[in-house]
Amino acid sequence: MARPLRIEFAGALYHVTARGNAQADIFDDDADRQQFLSLLLNTVTRCDWYCHAYCLMDNHYHLLIETSTPSLSRGMKFLNGTYTQYFNRQHHRVGHVFQGRFKSILVQKDAYLLELARYIVLNPVRAQMVRSAKDWRWSSYRATAGYVDNDACLTTDWILAGFAKTRNVAQQRYRNFVRDGEGQSSPWQQLKNQIYLGSDEFVDDMQCKLRPEQSLKDIPKKHKQAPAKPLAYFAEKYKTRNTSMAQAYWSGHYTLEQVGDYFGVSYATVSRAVKLAEKRE
Repeated sequence: MARPLRIEFAGALYHVTARGNAQADIFDDDADRQQFLSLLLNTVTRCDWYCHAYCLMDNHYHLLIETSTPSLSRGMKFLNGTYTQYFNRQHHRVGHVFQGRFKSILVQKDAYLLELARYIVLNPVRAQMVRSAKDWRWSSYRATAGYVDNDACLTTDWILAGFAKTRNVAQQRYRNFVRDGEGQSSPWQQLKNQIYLGSDEFVDDMQCKLRPEQSLKDIPKKHKQAPAKPLAYFAEKYKTRNTSMAQAYWSGHYTLEQVGDYFGVSYATVSRAVKLAEKRE
């Protein structure tokens, strides 16, 4: 079977996993885990990523990564490659530490960010290594829930914003949300085409990004920059509906479906408008 494509673009959200070669442990002790988190911070900084959640197990790890530039493969090569060098040197070993390539799933953020963040931090509970997510030091749960200071490599604002406007209330609701999800099934059971986790509209949206030359207009601004202009702005600024829809989509803040809902058309109509506009560029 052919390997699934790596789809990389600015603003993409990925659930990333990597496993030990031959199912061997990739962390022998807490010093290894701490070193990995230090390298993760280095990678997040170098590649301008947002890490929304993580969990370090014994023979694998989970990351929930959002990229500000198309840099997933480059960043993962640095992270896994540098950790392999450290691990082999530290434990007097040679050879592969990880089993093949890392696995990445492209995720629809508004629909699956919270669900995946919960699924990731509950890994040690499902594996019966601890009784609750709070008991596992090596995940993002304790920092997101407010039990410990925030990890330098971690961005918690987007997760907590899904629960309340104030941090204390959001953290308490997040704790309840994680506790209530202990029996949930794997979101990966809902995968489409091996690499997508999202609606049919989301899959269509992602297919638009598979063209060889991606317009720079498709790159969204970083979250810490100016907020998104409302869709009404695009409707009023441009003379035709098609141009307004294309410009709104190119702003990087809206999906095809969101633009279509505002203008009263299907996501496929927005997709056609975007493609027509690209031909005129």
